[in-house]
Amino acid sequence: MNTIEQAAKRLAELKRAGFEVPAPDVPGAAAVPAPEAPPSGDKVAGPAAPVESAVVSTSATVTRSASSVVPAARSAVVETLNSAGRRSREVTLDLARLEREGYLVPAQARSQLAEQMRIIKRPLLANARGESAQALSRPNLIQVVSAMPGEGKTFFAINLAMSIAMEVDLSVLLVDADVLRPSVLARCGIEPARGLMDVLQSPSIELHDVMLRTNVSKLSILPAGTANSQSTELLASGAMEALLDELAAKFSDRIVVFDAPPLIPTTESRVLASRVGQVVMVVEAGKTTHAQVSQAYAAVEQCPVVLSVLNRARGKSGEAYGYYYAT
Repeated sequence: MNTIEQAAKRLAELKRAGFEVPAPDVPGAAAVPAPEAPPSGDKVAGPAAPVESAVVSTSATVTRSASSVVPAARSAVVETLNSAGRRSREVTLDLARLEREGYLVPAQARSQLAEQMRIIKRPLLANARGESAQALSRPNLIQVVSAMPGEGKTFFAINLAMSIAMEVDLSVLLVDADVLRPSVLARCGIEPARGLMDVLQSPSIELHDVMLRTNVSKLSILPAGTANSQSTELLASGAMEALLDELAAKFSDRIVVFDAPPLIPTTESRVLASRVGQVVMVVEAGKTTHAQVSQAYAAVEQCPVVLSVLNRARGKSGEAYGYYYAT
């Protein structure tokens, strides 16, 4: 079989493999050795670009067609991964509103409030990193509570989460665990959404289905979710235990801040306090009584680390401070 017959046979094989091979438009072009055809299962579709010879044109057709298919395949893979991974929905915090209402925002990194929060968060983060002398279980899970409503625990929880989000090597998840009177989303200018209670009620709903990514780098939010009359039982359930294990172990570089209900009028916080690594007790200066504080501390005695924050305290100069760290 001469060279021309071999080339003709190769072109026929390419056609049977599904490649569109244009006719030669230059004499003698078919004498150029053709590239080997890919296996018949790897069909690549696409129009051939006009070039100097039929065989060279075939080679160009294979290359060009393959490159046109790759982006589509990559897109399909990305969509599959997103569907399988159930990527969290992104929301936009109303940072201007938060700043007007006195909350810490990223633009205030050198403000007095930011400095106060740095003082408060340091021992919490040291414990979370295992730098304390005491070995803690789930040290990256931090519950923010108060004895009574209206002492500033949600205000503090949001500011603590914002401050932790400013860390270089940490991210933070803010959980609205005040399932009886949730307010984190409303304060941040976000519409109500599914969240914690929905995950605990339905095995088909996973954490990433309800977590909200925000426009603040490294800050995510888990809403309280749908109200449930059995909220105490759900927080004490095996599903909650499994969720806490996931939060504590799966994300070693993430701090989880729970804004929990007040301790004295509810039972939910007591259940949660027995399962987290650290508790921050917010006490309003000049309002919370000694008896209330004592009762609140007794309710969280099962937690190995309980730190106190005195809210609306005044310094020696008379200037009002948002927080004061009390050992």
